[in-house]
Amino acid sequence: MRRPLLPVLLLLAWAFPGPPGPAQAAEEPAGLAVVMAAGSPVAALGREEVALIFKRKKRLWSDGSRIQPVNLPPSNTIRRAFSSRIFSLLPEEMDEYWRDQYFHGELPPYVLGSEEAVVRFVAATPGAIGYVPRCLADRRVVVVLQLDVPVACPHQP
Repeated sequence: MRRPLLPVLLLLAWAFPGPPGPAQAAEEPAGLAVVMAAGSPVAALGREEVALIFKRKKRLWSDGSRIQPVNLPPSNTIRRAFSSRIFSLLPEEMDEYWRDQYFHGELPPYVLGSEEAVVRFVAATPGAIGYVPRCLADRRVVVVLQLDVPVACPHQP
């Protein structure tokens, strides 16, 4: 005698629900977050001000402390999304700008190897500012600007 297949399929679907649906994915914060250390006196920044900071045109915070922007590597998808949104240019397209700035004694922001390195550096360094996927902005940092850019959240350890 053959058993009906439907109850077996329903049991399997209940036991192994598969990938998260749209409702579950919506719970995770989307976009990029420009971050500073928790307790920072800066509450919010605009896109134009962030562009000035990362071009090294704005060098000091209002309290006189030095601004220390940090980047991810040029090939990093988060860096590419940030550069596109802030400068309307890809990192490679900023090379000419930095070559010109070099002759004026200006160097580009430090480059750190991972999003977690950015969070740690920003949290521990007075005046530091960086960017990470919004899902990685934890209590060590504060979000001073959110950019609605579709980026995937890396798997957290």
